[in-house]
Amino acid sequence: MINRRFGNLIFLSLFLAWALAQDTIPLALNFELHAIFFSTETHQKVLLDPQVFVQATDVAAGTGPQGIPHVAGIRPAYLSDSVDTPLLNAQGVGLGFTLGQWRQATGFVVIKVLSQNQYQITSSFSRLIPGGRYSLFENHFSATGVTFTPLDGSGTTNSFTASANGNAALTVIATQPLTHANAVLLVYHSDQKDHGESRGEPGLNAHHQLIARVP
Repeated sequence: MINRRFGNLIFLSLFLAWALAQDTIPLALNFELHAIFFSTETHQKVLLDPQVFVQATDVAAGTGPQGIPHVAGIRPAYLSDSVDTPLLNAQGVGLGFTLGQWRQATGFVVIKVLSQNQYQITSSFSRLIPGGRYSLFENHFSATGVTFTPLDGSGTTNSFTASANGNAALTVIATQPLTHANAVLLVYHSDQKDHGESRGEPGLNAHHQLIARVP
């Protein structure tokens, strides 16, 4: 694992150096459902979404697999649940859409080197929650855990509203290169508010929907 990761870092460093010399070559990545990424990375027994919830009357109040506290009578959504299942936040408040609507989101991101300290990151999405408010964040993976920063570094240009048919696109400029220790994360804000440098409260008003890990 360490050798592979080290090899990936060397490859990416060489790619960035080569891209700088060429001045044109972008890196394109597909987004995947955060639920699938999380379940796979953490070896969950079933594919689940730790950021959204469904009714389950026999479940006690507790803490979900991503450390999100939830009230009694709900549990994290399983991807095997019916697509017509209404989704809730961690307090049991309805989000206004179904698991099927949540799962259908897709997108891709293109990372282009502009200079030694400027990286253009263009994301395009379809089938998002219509009219939903979203923000793009950067995951920082490390041996001590995962931290998050706005993709633009400041939290001022990383948010957008999806169109009435769920389409959206956004370009931000980052000042640090993205490596395999990073991912681009799409966060849905169920309170329809931006939270600046913060994602908001995960599972309550902020919900990870899509993610693209940098190779």
